[in-house]
Amino acid sequence: MTTKRSHSGAAPEATEPPDRPRPRRAPKTEERQRDAERSRKLLLDAALEEFAGHGLAGARVQDIAERAGVNKQLISYYFGGKHGLYRELQREWAEREALFAEEYAPLEEVAVRYLERGLADPRPARLAIWRGLSGDMQEIPEETSAITADLARLHRARERGEISADLDPGFLRLAVMGMVMAPIVMPQIAKEASGLDPRSPEFQEQYGEQIRRFLRHLSAPAETEGHEPAGREP
Repeated sequence: MTTKRSHSGAAPEATEPPDRPRPRRAPKTEERQRDAERSRKLLLDAALEEFAGHGLAGARVQDIAERAGVNKQLISYYFGGKHGLYRELQREWAEREALFAEEYAPLEEVAVRYLERGLADPRPARLAIWRGLSGDMQEIPEETSAITADLARLHRARERGEISADLDPGFLRLAVMGMVMAPIVMPQIAKEASGLDPRSPEFQEQYGEQIRRFLRHLSAPAETEGHEPAGREP
């Protein structure tokens, strides 16, 4: 504090020193972690939108960053680039699939769970279509691991007699994927075939029930020529 003497000889008046800028407080570790997690989530959400709309090859890093509202350099910092961002999405999907593809869950229930998830968020299915149309056959470890685990589960189900012995688990999985993805990637055909909007709860309920019935018939253990159901003595 300083003093200033008046010209009239009165007592000096006290004056406050000018305001000084306060030093910026460094963010705490917890705050930095929250910011990093928020930025990663924003980038993953934005990447899914761009990949689903334009495919992996057509999506631009700049567009992903702008949609997320962050600096595009963070894509390289957190994910090592666009392909790393794509692989992280694949890893997250594989983790989610493991949660509802339970070991002893009936095949028809697993299929309906996939259907419900796909109708609620069609972006992963659209991205898969983009990838197929581009001819991208590059192996993604997380995806390969999820498929391998799913096939192993189907083989064990066949050994327990829950799936007909004359059905190949790989082709069965492919057929189920087709049933699940059809109304997601071809909604206009689904509407023509059913008379219902595939986005409606009515379609989801009725089509889900038809999938259950179809797979119960398809997977029912039955003896066929040259095949014996698993678990029985010939």
